[in-house]
Amino acid sequence: MASAAQIGDESEFLRTVDAAFQDSDNAVLVAFRVAKSQASWSVAGRRNRLTTKPRVLAITAMRSSSTQKFSVNLQVLKYSSGGLQPAKVYKLKHLTKIEAVPNDNTGCTFVMGFDNLKSQSVAPPQWTMRSLDDRNRFLTCILKLCKENLGRLPKIQGMDVVELALWAQANVKGLPIGSPVQADSVDAERDQKEGKVTVERELLSKAEEDDMEALLGAYLLGIDEAEAFSERLKRELLALEAANVHAILESEPLVEEVLQDLDSAMAGVEEMEIWLGVFNIKLRHMREDIESIESRNNMLEMQVQNNALLVGELYKLLERLHVPSEYAALLTGGSFDEARIPQTVEACDWLASSIRGLEPPILDSTYVNMRAVKDKRTELEKLKSTFLRRASDFLRNYFSSLVDFMITDKTYFSQRGQLKRPDHADLRFRCRTYARLLQHLKSLDKSSLEPLRNAYCHALNLLLRREAREFANELRASTKVSRSSGAWLDGSTSGSGFSGSGSDTATATVSDAYAKMLRIFIPLLVDESSFFASFMCFEVLPLAPPGRTGDDKNGFEDKDEDDDDIAPLDMDGSDMKPAQNDGELNALNQALEKLLDGVQEDFYAVVDWAYKVDPLRCITMQGMTERYLSGHKADAAGFVRRLLAELQSRISNQFSKFVDEACHQIEKHDRNVRQTGSLSYIPRFAALAARMEGLIQGNSRDVVDLAYTKLVTTSFSVLERIAQVEPKNADVFLLENYAAFQNSMFDIANVVPTLARFYHQASEAYEQACTRYINSIINSQFEKLFQFAQRVENLLYTITPEEVPFQMGVSKNELRKVLKTNLSGVERSLQVMYKRMQKGLTSEELLPNLWDKCKLDFIDKYESFEALLAKCYATETLSPSSAEMKELFKIV
Repeated sequence: MASAAQIGDESEFLRTVDAAFQDSDNAVLVAFRVAKSQASWSVAGRRNRLTTKPRVLAITAMRSSSTQKFSVNLQVLKYSSGGLQPAKVYKLKHLTKIEAVPNDNTGCTFVMGFDNLKSQSVAPPQWTMRSLDDRNRFLTCILKLCKENLGRLPKIQGMDVVELALWAQANVKGLPIGSPVQADSVDAERDQKEGKVTVERELLSKAEEDDMEALLGAYLLGIDEAEAFSERLKRELLALEAANVHAILESEPLVEEVLQDLDSAMAGVEEMEIWLGVFNIKLRHMREDIESIESRNNMLEMQVQNNALLVGELYKLLERLHVPSEYAALLTGGSFDEARIPQTVEACDWLASSIRGLEPPILDSTYVNMRAVKDKRTELEKLKSTFLRRASDFLRNYFSSLVDFMITDKTYFSQRGQLKRPDHADLRFRCRTYARLLQHLKSLDKSSLEPLRNAYCHALNLLLRREAREFANELRASTKVSRSSGAWLDGSTSGSGFSGSGSDTATATVSDAYAKMLRIFIPLLVDESSFFASFMCFEVLPLAPPGRTGDDKNGFEDKDEDDDDIAPLDMDGSDMKPAQNDGELNALNQALEKLLDGVQEDFYAVVDWAYKVDPLRCITMQGMTERYLSGHKADAAGFVRRLLAELQSRISNQFSKFVDEACHQIEKHDRNVRQTGSLSYIPRFAALAARMEGLIQGNSRDVVDLAYTKLVTTSFSVLERIAQVEPKNADVFLLENYAAFQNSMFDIANVVPTLARFYHQASEAYEQACTRYINSIINSQFEKLFQFAQRVENLLYTITPEEVPFQMGVSKNELRKVLKTNLSGVERSLQVMYKRMQKGLTSEELLPNLWDKCKLDFIDKYESFEALLAKCYATETLSPSSAEMKELFKIV
């Protein structure tokens, strides 16, 4: 029970909550102190934390003036300087679920879900009650209000509803409100400003409780009295068995009567058995007579059937052995005109099926050795050999005549001033006319195709080589460019951008010409390979996927849209899907070598011509070739793939040759001539690199990076070698050239990792050269001063500072001599340093930066000497001081 103090505190709390709603029509039904917590992100955004704030949850009711119905709301109040004030309002009709927080062991924390929240992605707030009693009171009120006023209950998750019902039953008098909300209770609430009323109804009715107790009692009874129940069932079973025995004994007269009937029936059965034995003997004699008659009849019927079947088989055999005169005429004579091809194909089909029909298992093995069958097989073989010879001669002459006609007609080839794309549509159309004939030739004799394939390869090879040669010649003749084998030396020496030199526009047509050669002839060669494989009945998978005859994604496409079906035929004449056959694939690749051999020479000629015009265009051609090669890696026929690989290798060798020549030109700098300023090849390399970056396509990045590595390594090696010719000016020479390299390569090194690496290497070499050069400038005027400081520092490793002035060579007299010698007329010495640096540098833009570094290094050494003097020679003063020395540097 709550104490009087707690009750008074609760009453004061309710009055405070009422005061927050005194200006509104809301009547407070119940109120609870809670803690509100909600997940939020930390500053780093890596983990979340919970922020907890004190709040008050109040359930209020308000009568609508229009409908006279009550609206129940859940009010959230927060603490402020003026007391409690409403912060958030939730309508109870939108409450859908109440879910307990899993990681809260007390069970006092829960989350309420509402279906009208605008942002469902934000985590809902968590409410923590002060105790389980407060939580149960709040949830009981919510459930009763929803059930009675809304006709539904929110979903409860993570809480024991039975435990909640038991708690409500035990604390029925302490519940704060009955339901449904009545006008009188709301009015009384407003008048009295109290937060509790009595409960009118419970969660479970009395009838429901009685049913539940009866059910639980019956369940417990079954468990406690199991043995008594088993004994009872046994007694009932014995009683039933005794009753059955008694009933059987009472039916004895009826049993006797049934037995008498059975004896009379047995006598009748014995008499019938005697009569059946007599009839059985008579029937056996009759059956023997019938069997003898049937045996004679069956023999006669079998003879009739065998004779009929024999006559039928003889007629079928005669049909197989018969040679139709029209087929014999087509196979042994006549022309192979296009109009007669269907009849010839039909005759071939008949001949193949007839030859197969005379072989097991189609023909029974008993007929194979018959003389008539042997004679007919010999006759069919003669027909086959005659037809194969005639058809092979015709097709060989036909292929040669087709190609000879095209070669003699110059309109088929490129001419001066006109590039003509090879068009084999008409050639293929004429060949497809005899595609079925070739398939039947293969079915008759597979070896007959070998000479036909050789004849076709020889004829078409002449045509392809002529077309490639004329196209390549006209392509080079129509491309007007200026030859510049040393183009890299002609580039701009000032640029570090990516625009390239003016020769890019003039030589762009070189790579365009190579691209046109690939765009026209690579799809043509692929199509010819694919057509040859299917036309000549090779049992291989398609050489190229359907619809892809070129590099579609780059706008390269083929013109041949005539795709007649020339798939190989099965024995029954239906289309046959060929499986991949390694032997057939090797034979196909050997045939393609004969078909396309020699075409590669014209590709090589275009590559060599393009290299002579502009060697840098090898970069673009390398990317184009790689793109085509990647598109043909899966092709079954290897000639086109090998051609592209050889082109790629040839282009790579040509570009390597150019890089080697460029390195040789760099190495040719005369070491006997005194070098001053930056070398000419450094800014020219920047222009070369800019052009090369503009020409990169596809996978040619590696080739260009390798060229960069070789050229820059050679340049730095030559630079160091030249610097050794005159060691006196080596540092000036090195720092000027490394600075020139950095200035010319700054923009391009930001986007090219390989050049960035060499840029940093040049930067380090520049800093080292600057340090050596500045030290030589300083030592030219103050060497003895800093050598004296170095001797003192060496002594400090073994003796104390007080003992230094008494050592030989570093006494006070020696110090005074050194100071007088080096610091008398120091202004003039500084001016001499500046003029010497100004005279030694060829590049004036480096002078301000180097002089600033020289000042900093000198001041740093001078301050160290001043500190050393104060440490070891306390009575001696340094004039000028380091501060005065800084002022002297300002006026130099």
